[in-house]
Amino acid sequence: MTPADATFAQGLSLQLPADTLRIAEPRHLTEPRGKFPGIGRIVALPRNVREVSVIVAACNAAGVGVVPISGGTGLVGGQTIVSGVPPLLLSLERMSGIRAIHAAENVIIAEAGAILADVHAVAEEAGRLFPLSLASEGTARIGGLMSTNAGGVNVLRYGTARDLCLGLEAVMADGVIFHGLRRLRKDNTGYDLRNLLIGSEGTLGIVTAASLKLFPRPAQYATALLQVPGPSQALDLLTLTQAHASGMVEGFELISGQSLRFLKETLPDLRLPVRDAEWLVLLELGLPAVVGADAMLEAIFVQAMEEGLVTDGVLARSTQQRREFWAMRESIPEANRRIGAIASHDISLPLGQIAAFIEEAETALQGFGIRLNCFGHLGDGNLHFNAFPAVGRVRGDYASVAAGITRVVHDLVFAHEGSFSAEHGVGRAKVEDLELYGDPAKLAAMRAIKAALDPKGILNPGAVLRRP
Repeated sequence: MTPADATFAQGLSLQLPADTLRIAEPRHLTEPRGKFPGIGRIVALPRNVREVSVIVAACNAAGVGVVPISGGTGLVGGQTIVSGVPPLLLSLERMSGIRAIHAAENVIIAEAGAILADVHAVAEEAGRLFPLSLASEGTARIGGLMSTNAGGVNVLRYGTARDLCLGLEAVMADGVIFHGLRRLRKDNTGYDLRNLLIGSEGTLGIVTAASLKLFPRPAQYATALLQVPGPSQALDLLTLTQAHASGMVEGFELISGQSLRFLKETLPDLRLPVRDAEWLVLLELGLPAVVGADAMLEAIFVQAMEEGLVTDGVLARSTQQRREFWAMRESIPEANRRIGAIASHDISLPLGQIAAFIEEAETALQGFGIRLNCFGHLGDGNLHFNAFPAVGRVRGDYASVAAGITRVVHDLVFAHEGSFSAEHGVGRAKVEDLELYGDPAKLAAMRAIKAALDPKGILNPGAVLRRP
């Protein structure tokens, strides 16, 4: 690799408008957990896809690494290189426009730098819903969300970012523009480059715009916080709910008692609709106007009580109460951050294996003297299973055993046919996990694809796959 130094920047600047290249700011070199402080002195801020093409082509010709930066909310170090040859940082924050909205087709075309909350707002103005939803929606950008195949709380009904994308515009490693912003629901014309780029974390191409699916907005929501005896009963409750409201279950979130205790400890001013419970389910239905929302939710609650799946619950009777329910759920990551995790795990499991995994993992980790917080998107099998210091101790006390805790968790996930990365991606944090748990045939194919599309290895070097 060649460094992105002043000499390279001077030559590149001659091909671009003034002020496209700048000295990198601290925000370009950090990530939320502070584990991967980045290197790199120069950041490029292009205004359009043509400028991205010029930048990437120049990097490819010179052998300069390119690290794409989106909203900076990723949690696996995919947006920073911590050592080696300084790369060129490429931020698409200036490319933040909505190019078009086709309400009758339920399609919106957004540039890579568009903030998710802004896409939500434009869709809402058109009477439509873009359902990708996560806590960082005020900062996360479309390019990063597509590049990491982001998930969130609505995957159960609408799918991941991959399921919500019809087409992409992207710049390939040699600077050639892939004009794939299609609005088609069916297109069987060979290899699906769109799906190859989605989830590749900027290692195969730089996403510059996306054609995204919109949906009719539900006429009404029915939301409840239900106390359940445990994860097994929560899964039975999911089955019961889907039987009552097939295709209308928007969210089904599992919340542990430890989550509630962390919220009370770190965010004392947050209103908690339920203050004491060992396991909760946050259930939300998105319903058409012709369905009686309260009647449907009450029918689910009554049957669940009769079958011993629910011991108590609170049904939201107003929009404000619904918002309080979700504020509690969405504040859990902040509470976790304030406590300070020893080891965080973004895992997914077959639904039928979740209860057994939780029980086995809790038993296997008893000897570490830690507190566990298990919560997440139970409806799609995605759990955040995180380890925290015992009361009176701090994260630093566990530095020597943190890796061992993660190995116990990931080994059990693998044994239960799950994934060590459900929605956060691989980045640089989980490259070794991919090598350890990944299928050999898949890894060989991934390396071959990387070599074919990025033979010089300039695109986000070291992310997802180890540098050769």
